[in-house]
Amino acid sequence: MSVKLVSPADYEVVNLDHLEENAKTKKVLLENHPILKAFLAGSFSGTFSTILFQPLDLVKTRLQNTSSTVISRHGTVSMVSTLTNILQQEHITGLWRGMVPSLTRCVPGVGLYFCFLDSIKSNYFQNRTPTALESVAMGVTARCLSSAALIPVTVVKTRVESGVYSYNGVLSALREIYRAEGVKGMTCGLLPTLFRDAPFSGLYLMFYTQTKTIIPQDLLNSPYSSPVHFTCGITAGILASIVTQPADVLKTKMQLYPKKFNGVWAVVVYVHNEHGVQGYFKGLLPRMLRRTLMAAMAWTVYEQISRKIGLK
Repeated sequence: MSVKLVSPADYEVVNLDHLEENAKTKKVLLENHPILKAFLAGSFSGTFSTILFQPLDLVKTRLQNTSSTVISRHGTVSMVSTLTNILQQEHITGLWRGMVPSLTRCVPGVGLYFCFLDSIKSNYFQNRTPTALESVAMGVTARCLSSAALIPVTVVKTRVESGVYSYNGVLSALREIYRAEGVKGMTCGLLPTLFRDAPFSGLYLMFYTQTKTIIPQDLLNSPYSSPVHFTCGITAGILASIVTQPADVLKTKMQLYPKKFNGVWAVVVYVHNEHGVQGYFKGLLPRMLRRTLMAAMAWTVYEQISRKIGLK
């Protein structure tokens, strides 16, 4: 039996060969599965931002459902009184009511959104920056696809957050809604959801990409890139939230009371008769805070992860 001695030099060569082989394998994986990488990066950013900002989404839903909270004349006071009421009645954990359906919707939803967006960009805008209108079209398309795919979970999420409905879980809720209301119940509010999400994503992406174009490239690639991306996201989120708030109010009403409204126009008339024009902007402050911070956080995390895994 013979033993072959390996010199340190030979050992280094073996290690270098192994590292080169791993690098080639990683490169092949990144080149062959960019959409999967985009989905994973988007899902991770969606998980973090959803958990962090769930209380704001809960307060927004309660504000839009006037039967579950006390509304005062000023939006800020209403938000504070609603928050206080939740803490008194449901304690601190009540602020994260609906977390499971929120994660079930937002995590794959954000992942799918970035997945569709990356696919569109790689196929049509590989070597150039999209124009403002092209950014709107990209955001609208990607969001329509992801929102339509997850509308049943959105219905469950809205109902659980409202405090009006009580379900044992997402799957049991979907079964119960299907048995009681059929496919119509599982897709109620789809139209206003698309009217809310598609313009928001389109406008957000337009404002976000256009804001980035006026920032020096050196700053975007510097150690301060995260705060820069976050600031761009905050600016884009505020503008997009204001424009799409009425559609969010209509969506909430339709999903909470599907038997009360026969269509979008019936909800429009009801909100106007009951609350006037200001009724279309109920819950604007918590939604603006949540959507703006969540989108800014998601994009910031996505940009950083994309660089780490080689998507950028």
